[in-house]
Amino acid sequence: MTVFEAVGRKLLFTLEAERAHELSIRGLKSGLPLCRPPEPDPRLRVTVAGIGFPNPLGMAAGFDKNGDVPDALLGLGFGFAEIGTVTPLPQPGNPGPRVFRLVRDRAVINRLGFNNEGHKAMLARLAARAGRGGVVGVNIGANKDATDRIADYAAGVRTFAPHASYLTVNISSPNTPGLRDLQARESLGLLLTAVLEARDAAKGKVPIFLKIAPDLSTDEMEDVAGEVIDKGIDGLIVSNTTLSRTGLASPKAKQAGGMSGRPLFRRSTIVLARMRRLVGAKLPIIGVGGVDSAETAVEKIAAGADLVQLYTGLIYGGPGLPGAILRGMSRILDSEKVDRLCDLRDVRLDEWADKELD
Repeated sequence: MTVFEAVGRKLLFTLEAERAHELSIRGLKSGLPLCRPPEPDPRLRVTVAGIGFPNPLGMAAGFDKNGDVPDALLGLGFGFAEIGTVTPLPQPGNPGPRVFRLVRDRAVINRLGFNNEGHKAMLARLAARAGRGGVVGVNIGANKDATDRIADYAAGVRTFAPHASYLTVNISSPNTPGLRDLQARESLGLLLTAVLEARDAAKGKVPIFLKIAPDLSTDEMEDVAGEVIDKGIDGLIVSNTTLSRTGLASPKAKQAGGMSGRPLFRRSTIVLARMRRLVGAKLPIIGVGGVDSAETAVEKIAAGADLVQLYTGLIYGGPGLPGAILRGMSRILDSEKVDRLCDLRDVRLDEWADKELD
């Protein structure tokens, strides 16, 4: 981290967390050169679900909820950006304060609750960036007060299928009451059938990923894997935030909500490896949770991920973090004498899948 980034982080950390986030979005919107990304390394290129990614490092959903700055994020060096979660109708989310930094743990607890400006606003922004290129996924959700949440997801598919590089069906946030119930096998089967029918109706073959929680039991993981394979979903994102508080030292650790950041790495990586075992070698998986360095990003790949994402790591690492991770990935390839980063996938799959969850 440069002196400029360190000072900027210190100033942002004097502000309430959600206010600091708003200023970060404004900074990216301004177009100011916040950092210089590294030169592309062809060894980091990967094709997943038919999409060519310049590198496997992505910005996770939650940072750019309304699709304000996907191109600015790509400009930091990310190989792809996932915007959202977006719901059909605008909603304010849960009452504040609702975002808490756990500085000692390099973690965050949030209970935002899908606050966003809705389909119409994001659709206008995506239409305005048409033709710019870059891999931009859209993460879709359901309104808190929806009478038919499956219909909300189907609406998201119909709305964004013509405009997104891929779509993510997010049923794993802990901050919308009852949402995670859609991970149960019967409900999940109905949901996946509906979103695939909506994609067909949209006359698009945009890949659809399912984002799951890191708090699933073994039986629940097996059910998810079975439905994903049976319905022909294009991939998984493992995982969202956790309700676990194992090993946290920060005084705000008892706040309600989903926890992300460094302490999530172990749990999310174990679940990733177990899901890779369940779904087999071909299904694409994006690994999320605790990525804040080249080493943690590569470890996700070694445990079974094709791509990785981060968000909380950026809060603590600053805008230069994506570039630092990519340069670190290149150094790891040099030291391992490996031709392509994707060749490291699964090399520690069994080691991770066999670990015990706390």
